[in-house]
Amino acid sequence: MTALPPVSTEVAAAALDLLPARLRKRLDGAVAKAAGWPVQVVADGLVVRVAEDTAVTLVLSPAGIVADADDAVCSCLLAPACLHRAAVLSSAPLAEPHAEAEHEEVEHEEADGNESTGPGPGPEAASTTDRTGSPTPEHTRPPTPEQEPQPYPGADGTPGVPAAAHALREAGTEVLSTGVTGAGAHHRAQLLHAAHSARLAGLHEESATAVRIARHLGAARENDPAFRLAELTDELTGLLDAVRRPGRATAARRDYRPGGPLRLHGLFTEPVVTASGYSGATTHALAPDGTLRTLSDIAPGGPGRAVQAAGSSVPGGCALPLRELGAGGGVILTSPTVSADGRIGGGKQVRSVRASGAEWHEAPLDALWQQPPSAQLAAVLGAPAASPAGGGLLFLDGTLTTDGALAVTRGPVLRLLAPDERPELPYAENLRLLTSYPGLPLRLIGRIRQDRPGGISVLAASWTATDGSEFRADLGLRRLNRAQLPSVVPPSGSMTGTPLVLPVELDLLRRAVDRTVAGGRPVAAADDELPGRLRAAGLTTGADCAHALTEAAAARHHDVLGRLLPTDKDAFATAWLATALYARAAVAALLVAAWTA
Repeated sequence: MTALPPVSTEVAAAALDLLPARLRKRLDGAVAKAAGWPVQVVADGLVVRVAEDTAVTLVLSPAGIVADADDAVCSCLLAPACLHRAAVLSSAPLAEPHAEAEHEEVEHEEADGNESTGPGPGPEAASTTDRTGSPTPEHTRPPTPEQEPQPYPGADGTPGVPAAAHALREAGTEVLSTGVTGAGAHHRAQLLHAAHSARLAGLHEESATAVRIARHLGAARENDPAFRLAELTDELTGLLDAVRRPGRATAARRDYRPGGPLRLHGLFTEPVVTASGYSGATTHALAPDGTLRTLSDIAPGGPGRAVQAAGSSVPGGCALPLRELGAGGGVILTSPTVSADGRIGGGKQVRSVRASGAEWHEAPLDALWQQPPSAQLAAVLGAPAASPAGGGLLFLDGTLTTDGALAVTRGPVLRLLAPDERPELPYAENLRLLTSYPGLPLRLIGRIRQDRPGGISVLAASWTATDGSEFRADLGLRRLNRAQLPSVVPPSGSMTGTPLVLPVELDLLRRAVDRTVAGGRPVAAADDELPGRLRAAGLTTGADCAHALTEAAAARHHDVLGRLLPTDKDAFATAWLATALYARAAVAALLVAAWTA
């Protein structure tokens, strides 16, 4: 089966709007059938064969997406207001904001008679695009004129911003009230409409969040094993929190500006696979000023492309693969293009030459591991959502325990988690092998996961090989074998420890927040025992939040004639948001305290 190309949010939402009411009720069933329709690649796009006499043709823009409504055509008599076209567009992944912006920029330049600069070497992956640590791509673009971040439009009363923010809140509230189990095509369309309106109004971060929520709903509907309820919870929290707070600055998209010569020491390379149909690899490197930089090759594709992309070259002609740079290589870039948050682009003026690298135990890389773990964690948890490159990374030393955890030097005992459990990526397989060597000292790079606070997602690791040299591996790209591990490790008798755990009552509160997202308002209304347990554990603010959530979910009011009034969805969403924000803050505070202790 050929995968469907990404579709712009505007096209996907408009396709649902065209359907008459009788067909909208059948859309979810049609989307399920669309998964079995054969897809054929043609010269300028793809053809989806619905039946012998019916086909949906998709034409791709220069950015590789279905960007206009006229680019999706069905051959049936009801088109364009037909179920076939809507089902195909609803089944396709949603395009990333950078791809939509690229299409608009190309069209604008062509209309002005200017030559398009075209895309750079590929989209760029942020190290953490959401608060759960899951990467999302951004496009690597050639140099553009300087563009300072525009002030939050709501601050000066820009027309359309209040309406866009209200639409985002309504869409998020509807999803929360219904829950994942009840969300269908209507909720997805409402999110996409709100996202498009928000983008036009300048609320770009909020627009991107709404699109990610729509993707999560699609993944849940398709029973995608990569779907994580905790990630959807985090996105909904971020969206509802953002639209209630004006005055923040947002930017349309990441701008890459010309910079001076740059010397980089490679740290590691990680595969990137997104729910929107993009994949590739990102190499993290250290600059002389102690900040982290990233170089990426990300484009439409599946998990298999992630391993392949690690072999693509660093921009500038030095023919140094990203994998080699991350495995201890070095590079000097002249005239690079660099974004404000540390991503390196691939402008036409970039030149590069190979340089000497460094091992993790050598300067300048060793300094990353000298920061106390608790200080690193506090910086990560306190960072904004749009953090600089590598802002979510932790650099830890420790020893493997007999039960497969890591006793962190100057820190707690942590479970080692696979960042991605897809079989195409060897994270889980490699961790099983490593944890079978209790007593082995490890140096690793990972990310914290607040949905599993007693563990850390391990991206890369280093240990001393049998010959005494440092062996370092990107765990998502390289399958390990026992020959690469030492034949003798220190005695494991004393290598024990209990992994970090938080109060069970707080975990129950976090689960209640997630459970509400899964099942909606009725689930929250049924949970009336949690406030008492939280209060007994001393978590009085959490108890108040849980009580308010239960009350708001169960509240039903009557008018003066005794008729039942509609439920107050806004009050319910406000109570849920307060509970979610409290749970997040409580987990962060207790984690930092536990790591410090």
